[in-house]
Amino acid sequence: MAETETQVNTAEIQEEEGIVDERELPFPRATIVNMMRQYIDKGKQIKGPVKDEMNIWLGKLVEKLAKKMNAHPYTYVDLAMFNEAIKTYEQLEEVEMERERIIKYMEKIKADLDMLEREVDKKFKV
Repeated sequence: MAETETQVNTAEIQEEEGIVDERELPFPRATIVNMMRQYIDKGKQIKGPVKDEMNIWLGKLVEKLAKKMNAHPYTYVDLAMFNEAIKTYEQLEEVEMERERIIKYMEKIKADLDMLEREVDKKFKV
């Protein structure tokens, strides 16, 4: 009886914390956590829901890529199909870099305009 109560209490705690049963996840939780740990500073805690949501998101990504590769009429999946499927995701980094470059350029233009406005105010101050 005590074991059953403990199992129920554990399940309730996991539901409250948003932790998903590992059997429902597409990848082993430890694999995802170990990969995340490589890029997150030591001492930072990764909350359970983050671990699970990362796992689920990666599973959905694999599903999307596999469906995209499967759309080809061939009886095989090759590297060219894989590269085509990930192309969109690889380009996101380039788009973000271009966005940052444009923002910096616009900030420079704004600073130049502010300087010109001050000069005009000095020269034509009545």
